Amino acid sequence: MELLFPHERVRDSQKELIESIQEVLENQKNLIAHAPTGLGKTAAAISSALSFAIQNKLTVFFLTPMHTQHKIAIDTLKEIQNKFGTKLNVVDLVGKKNMCLQPGVSTLLNSEFNEYCKHSIKNKTCDFYTNLTKNGEISIKTKLTLESLNNVICHTEELKSIAEESDLCPYEVSCIHAQRADVIILDYLHILDPGIREHLLKKTNQKLSNTILIFDEAHRLPDKCRDVLSIKLTTFTLEQAAKEAITEGNKEIGEDLRDIAEILFRLSKRLEFKQEELLITKEDFLNEIKKIGDYDELRDNFEWIGEKSKESKKKSFSSSVSSFMKWWLGEEEGFIRYLTRDFDRKGKPFVTVSYDCLDPSLIMKELAGDSYSLICMSGTLSPTNMYKDLFGFETEIKEFENPFPSKNKLTIIVPDTTTKFTARSEEMYKKIANHCAEIVNKIPGNSTIFFPSYKIRDDIYIHFETLCEKTTFLEMPGISKEEKLDLIEKFKSYKDTGAVLIGVSSGNFGEGLDLAGDFLKGVVVVGLPLGKPDLKTQELIKYYELKFKKGWDYGYILPALIKTKQNAGRCIRSETDKGVIIYLDSRYTWDSYFKAFKKEENLRISKDPIPRIIEFFKKENS
Repeated sequence: MELLFPHERVRDSQKELIESIQEVLENQKNLIAHAPTGLGKTAAAISSALSFAIQNKLTVFFLTPMHTQHKIAIDTLKEIQNKFGTKLNVVDLVGKKNMCLQPGVSTLLNSEFNEYCKHSIKNKTCDFYTNLTKNGEISIKTKLTLESLNNVICHTEELKSIAEESDLCPYEVSCIHAQRADVIILDYLHILDPGIREHLLKKTNQKLSNTILIFDEAHRLPDKCRDVLSIKLTTFTLEQAAKEAITEGNKEIGEDLRDIAEILFRLSKRLEFKQEELLITKEDFLNEIKKIGDYDELRDNFEWIGEKSKESKKKSFSSSVSSFMKWWLGEEEGFIRYLTRDFDRKGKPFVTVSYDCLDPSLIMKELAGDSYSLICMSGTLSPTNMYKDLFGFETEIKEFENPFPSKNKLTIIVPDTTTKFTARSEEMYKKIANHCAEIVNKIPGNSTIFFPSYKIRDDIYIHFETLCEKTTFLEMPGISKEEKLDLIEKFKSYKDTGAVLIGVSSGNFGEGLDLAGDFLKGVVVVGLPLGKPDLKTQELIKYYELKFKKGWDYGYILPALIKTKQNAGRCIRSETDKGVIIYLDSRYTWDSYFKAFKKEENLRISKDPIPRIIEFFKKENS
């Protein structure tokens, strides 16, 4: 079998990953691979899977959590096609909403868009969709567009332009094109969400049993799986749904919706003083609903109102209520049901009832069983045994060594500060600010500092800004893609004089920021981005303690450390990069945290890291 590898040279670590993938494919097994940054895992995975798939008439599904990673996969496949002259059919799919040409859909939630799209197709109000066929057959426009895409590898934005020229729906054109695809590049939700998956497989005429699933950045999968199987209902949604029903001339149904809002407020009275969350049961909600009317009849009424409402606008709150009521009847094992009370910006109270998933294996186990082979890979899939437990399927596990020279990286734990809740104070924040300023001032070039939260960052920044000698850039929550790209370009322009990008561990730049070369010389990780010890986190810890006797590790400690390692990974992006990584918190020296670091990371512990930093960069320049 010829390996369709895109580059001239296969690095040793890449070769190991390729051989591991080839072995699991030949034996129809699964693989969880910890493949550190710089190993070249995308090229290794795509080339080995594609070579095997072509020979065995399979399809490769390459799944990513971010749109930027679609481009990396597309570029890799273009290089393969150019190098080998292999005729490939490749389809790049993002979320249906992001491919839609209808004006205004970007303002809709995904669930709202899905309902709007179904309604538009049903009522034949979308010309982009109706133009696909004529008299029950594929239209000439569609045929010509598909012919133009044959063996042409293009990014989704390019395909959108091609489809728009012919007034065709880009998503539908992509799905038809995917019926003959060798590789389909997808977002996680295309496969993780059972409803979207069923719809996509039917549209593309694909079968999971005939596909090799590759999940890139798979450290994100546990949270993504939980999110897919979780849903919530708020008193705000119920009030908007009631107004919707009354507008549609159905006052009685509107009153039913307001009665359900009152049920949530009534249930919230179980909360004790200053208590914000409370576990409830399926029956707690069902028994209260029965006082209003028949559960199924109410749900059908709300869905009917939703359909009527969507005739005049794109979204419906009533449909959201109906959907929640359907989900509420779901399983008990691996889920929690709870109620939360909060206040909006105007101080008005509102209540949320949530049905949340705790167990990602409810999705991953099924995918592993139904697909030909499932491959999960990431630079932070360590410890691999944890992910094997979380995902719940039989698999091979492999941990590959960092391909970069260890001398290119200096990693130090500074143990005399902490962001631990009980230790937070003005004096502690001043001390952290002083350490951060001293460190970034001595790093010759750009640095980033990651904090556990925006609140802690802003409290420390007040002291830091007067001590820092360099230009600073503050990451703001909710910035647009364009604003993010603009900020990165401005930051990069300071590579010679040096600037500091200050963000949060779980924010826009904590992972996915790729500044190879001289654009980033240091990363400071302040504190630990531990999950809020809320009710869901507590239940997650209990669940994994019962299941694996590792509740504290799996539910709390390791997810935080994986975030910090993602932050640290922004620094060294290629084999020639050199940089400093500082972990600024005494808890990193605690055994429960320290044991998660590999020996190859060559950690040093120092309360005064400055001499080592100066010496490190002196050696680099000598």
